[in-house]
Amino acid sequence: MHNFESAHAAFIQYHLNRREGERRGRLERGHAHAEKLFAENVWWPLKGHFEDLHPEYEVLDWRGRSYFADFCYSPKRWRILIEIKGFGEHVRNMDREKYCRELNREAFLSGIGYRILSFAYDDVAQRPDLCIQLLRIYLSQFESSRVPRDPAYFLELEILRLAVFLARPIRPIDVAKHFKMDYRTVMKRLNR
Repeated sequence: MHNFESAHAAFIQYHLNRREGERRGRLERGHAHAEKLFAENVWWPLKGHFEDLHPEYEVLDWRGRSYFADFCYSPKRWRILIEIKGFGEHVRNMDREKYCRELNREAFLSGIGYRILSFAYDDVAQRPDLCIQLLRIYLSQFESSRVPRDPAYFLELEILRLAVFLARPIRPIDVAKHFKMDYRTVMKRLNR
């Protein structure tokens, strides 16, 4: 397996070779620190390759204007736009008009078949394990695992779903009641 730096350089070069004009310029200018950090801290540890991932992916918005998503992942019949959002640019420095445009763009893109997944820059930089787990959960809707799984894995996924559903810290008693399991088994699974 290639190391990240050489694989990432080849990934960017592959896309640069297939673009020209503003699309090429956008990739040269737009794929900067946050996008590379996501590729290194989140995508590479999860996937170990860049197949079907497109940097600075161009989509026309409802006004016919080009919009460049940080990434598009499109391996089959579905497309996920991935955005890395910094607090300053996407919150603190955003006025009402920009906020409305961003929400309208997301609604439009969802309406034409894109799924949109956003990550906070701070999480990508400081809590990449959280981003990896969230991305793994999100992609599990579309991708089946290529590796045979221990049946305990599926129980652990269901425990995660229960935790998300409860929207509060999960307690052993919650798991024991929900799955009708004994305390020792619950603790073993939660510790794992």
